[in-house]
Amino acid sequence: MSEVRCPFCALPAERILILADEALVIRDAFPVSPGHTLVIPRRHIGSFFELSDAERTCMVELLAQAKAELDLSFQPDGFNIGINDGAAAGQTVQHLHLHLIPRYLGDVPDPRGGVRWVMPGKAKYWVE
Repeated sequence: MSEVRCPFCALPAERILILADEALVIRDAFPVSPGHTLVIPRRHIGSFFELSDAERTCMVELLAQAKAELDLSFQPDGFNIGINDGAAAGQTVQHLHLHLIPRYLGDVPDPRGGVRWVMPGKAKYWVE
C-alpha cells in the first residue's frame, strides 16, 4: 500500500487526539470497545521492528498519555495492548499502529487468556 492511499498518512486534523514529533494518537474508526485508541508513528512504516529508537520511545510515551486520558474519560477496568505485525498476524493496514483497547468488567463472559484468543484453540491454557 502506498503512502498516498494509507489511511494513517492522510488523517484529518480533527481525528488526532495527541500529536508529537514522532507519533500520534487517534480513536480507532472500528472500535472493539468504547475508547479503543491507536498510537501510530508519523513516518509510514509497516513493522514495529522498523521503528527508530526515537519513534519507539515516543510511541511508548504516547501510550502512557493515551492510557491516562482513557482512565479519565472512560474509567476502564483493564486494557489489552497489541500490534498486528505482518499479514500472518492479521495486519490489514500496512502502517504500524498499536492498539490500546480498554476493557470493562463483564464485556465478555470470561476474559481470561486475553490476547491468547488470537489462537482460540490455545487460549484456555488453564484447562489443559
